[in-house]
Amino acid sequence: MDRFRSGNRIKLLRNGAEYFPALERAIDSAEREVWLESYLFADDASGRRIAEAMARAAKRGVKVRVMVDGWGAKFYLTPALARFMRDAGIEVLKYRPEVAAWQFRSHRLRRLHRKLVHIDRRVAFVGGINVIDDMNTPGQKPPRLDFAVSVEGPLLPLIAQTMQRVWALVQLVQLGTSQLPLFPERGRAERVGTQTAKFVIRDNLRHRRDIEQAYLAAIRRAKREIVIANSYFFPGITFRRALADATARGVVVTLILQAKVEYVLLHFASRAMYGQLLGAGVIIQEYHKSMLHAKVAVIDDHWATVGSSNIDPYSLLMAREANVFVRDRGFARELKQSLADMVKDGARPVAPQHWKSRSRLYKAAIWVAYGIVRLAMGFLGYGGNEWFPRRRS
Repeated sequence: MDRFRSGNRIKLLRNGAEYFPALERAIDSAEREVWLESYLFADDASGRRIAEAMARAAKRGVKVRVMVDGWGAKFYLTPALARFMRDAGIEVLKYRPEVAAWQFRSHRLRRLHRKLVHIDRRVAFVGGINVIDDMNTPGQKPPRLDFAVSVEGPLLPLIAQTMQRVWALVQLVQLGTSQLPLFPERGRAERVGTQTAKFVIRDNLRHRRDIEQAYLAAIRRAKREIVIANSYFFPGITFRRALADATARGVVVTLILQAKVEYVLLHFASRAMYGQLLGAGVIIQEYHKSMLHAKVAVIDDHWATVGSSNIDPYSLLMAREANVFVRDRGFARELKQSLADMVKDGARPVAPQHWKSRSRLYKAAIWVAYGIVRLAMGFLGYGGNEWFPRRRS
């Protein structure tokens, strides 16, 4: 999973408005199997649309498997929708369903956060879009803004292999047995396009830092421009230094971050890093028009990534994540234009002078939030000096 492969056809999908129709068409064309992983699966218009498409596939004799995260699905996948899918012949599994507010253990933060689909090992979908309607944004202004890609070509065997492996692993843990091998063969796929890409996962075994390292490698090679759009941006010191080093050698670095407050503590803790980033010459654009859920980046007009991984301790240290990294000028140009449109239509720059002039009370609040997050991460055993370095005497 650590090298680029040529011969792929990768299409950018913007928001559920483009993603769900493409996914439904692919499911309706399925002949043998449909595999779907999602952090959450909502009982709303889009969720029922995809559930009904999978039910139609199951009725045709297609093997349909759905895995949702035990925590993410807790508040969205209703018993009625889960029963509908199971009655239709769809297999439904929950990843780490043992979530209880009064029985907290740190390993329960290791969630299934990736959003993956593959159909007949012919087409796959990778990105940040959950099975939830764009307009279903509790406590936030809709629509949700996010990205995914459809993938055809040599990346398919890798995607199918990791999905089958996690399915078998969860069955073994929960049921003691699985009809699928824990170490499936990868297989091969024909070249169908001209794009070069790699599929990268993050897990708690052999791929703990793969996504972060892929980002860092591209940032360190950047010559002209870095544009990162990320909904939850709370990078470790290595990542922040890489961005500062890039600006020092003349690279224009732009961060497009969420202006809306979703998780109060993380929102304010991440602002504690603004001073350092702005002081290094990083441009920060806060997106205020609606809910930003994107996890994408473009570097030097030829490198891009779309996936589920935020740049924060949760994604980079705990959760199962999946990104596609693409080396293709046409794809990078299309994604970059989408990000430019986002900035033009709904973002405001954070001016360094204005940031410095914020009240002492606000500055105190963000550092208190940072300290609380630091203590929490240390208590849970995550991050170490990478996220929360000790001050030197």
